[in-house]
Amino acid sequence: MVHQRRPGPRLSSSSYAQDIAPSIPAAAAPSAAASNAPPTRLDPESWSALLAPRLAQFAGVARHEHVTRAAQDMNVPQSTLSRAMVRLEQDLGVALFARKGRTVSLTPAGRAFLTSVEGALAEVERAAEAVRADADPASGKVAFGFLHTMGSETVPELIRAFRADHPRIRFQLVQNYGEAMLERLRAGDLDLCLTSPVPEAPDLVARRLDEQRLRLVVPDDHRLAGRRRIRLAEAADETFVTLEPGYGLRRITDDLCEVAGFRPRIAFEGEEAETLRGLVAAGLGVALLPPPAVARPGVVELTVTAPRAVREVGVAWLDGHPDTPPVAAFKRFLLSRRGHLLPG
Repeated sequence: MVHQRRPGPRLSSSSYAQDIAPSIPAAAAPSAAASNAPPTRLDPESWSALLAPRLAQFAGVARHEHVTRAAQDMNVPQSTLSRAMVRLEQDLGVALFARKGRTVSLTPAGRAFLTSVEGALAEVERAAEAVRADADPASGKVAFGFLHTMGSETVPELIRAFRADHPRIRFQLVQNYGEAMLERLRAGDLDLCLTSPVPEAPDLVARRLDEQRLRLVVPDDHRLAGRRRIRLAEAADETFVTLEPGYGLRRITDDLCEVAGFRPRIAFEGEEAETLRGLVAAGLGVALLPPPAVARPGVVELTVTAPRAVREVGVAWLDGHPDTPPVAAFKRFLLSRRGHLLPG
């Protein structure tokens, strides 16, 4: 999406995802103190913390309706299990079982509690299986972010080459601009991201992988269209179309123009490099852009001789964040492509 430069809210960035793993709900906490706590914190005084260790034991006794048989099935002493059930009832203040020796039957309250307990235990089981599946060395998942300009050619080729040796590894793909990806990296939504410029931040590890030449793209009927090379200062009087602030390529464009001795006069800002090319073809301005995957009619792409117009591309991850085997494998693969990450 592209808009003419004017005051107003920014346009939202696009993203897409594939093979998204199931989300795991945070444990519910019924007490007032727990309800005000951050969702990642388990209040030690909440019902969840108090009851969770005994829920599987309760479900086992309820299914067997016999304490001794349940204890044998769960491989715990019968006396331990009996005490645990008594304490559970005391904590709740509700009788869950009617007892006849070691044989027990559920009270109405016990039956109602069992329904919810079995649902909660099933959720825990599904969550455990999901995280184990995502970490599986052969068929696990990699959450991978990358720039819009790398979505049509670079990333598909990288994944194709990687999956030649790891055919069952799954990818959650997130396409976005650089700053948004780094935010998602810090939030734990991404394992790795391919971005430019290569970030420098104390909480991140980043490795330069390659560089990509930028070209000045002009309409094919432009006064400069007959040239093959140009100094960027020669475009100082032109109207530019650019990506929005916050995009790495926009920052690079602004910096290169400053080095060339001018501040670009911007008519349109957008979120997609190929949309900007379309605006250039329509005669609405010029743009500094990486090479297209497929040549576009209506524009001419000029080599910029001064200043040196390139963008560095690198991979980043959260410092100190442990890698699952599939993430570690893909990270090694990306680092092995240093110097020949980009096509051409």
